[in-house]
Amino acid sequence: MLVRIPKFFRSFYFLFTFLFLVWMFFFDSNDFITQYQMSKKLSELEDEKAHYQQRITEVQQDREELLSNAALLEKYAREKYQMKKPTEDLFIIMKKEDKR
Repeated sequence: MLVRIPKFFRSFYFLFTFLFLVWMFFFDSNDFITQYQMSKKLSELEDEKAHYQQRITEVQQDREELLSNAALLEKYAREKYQMKKPTEDLFIIMKKEDKR
């Protein structure tokens, strides 16, 4: 018993289209899997960009606040950079970290 393939499936156009789609989905440099991975990576990078843009605005607001208030600027400089007045002594106390 011989199974006969319908003429539609034997046509040149169908075979060519089928092979073209197989090539595009699996073997091409821009195949479906690569496009999905690139789309996922793009989404992650856009999320990072949004995070960093938000962080930039926060830092700019902090900067404006520091530059407009001399007392706050002095406090920040003393805490962050251990700056002192010429007549003061500075003692830095470091906590010992637990190594578990």
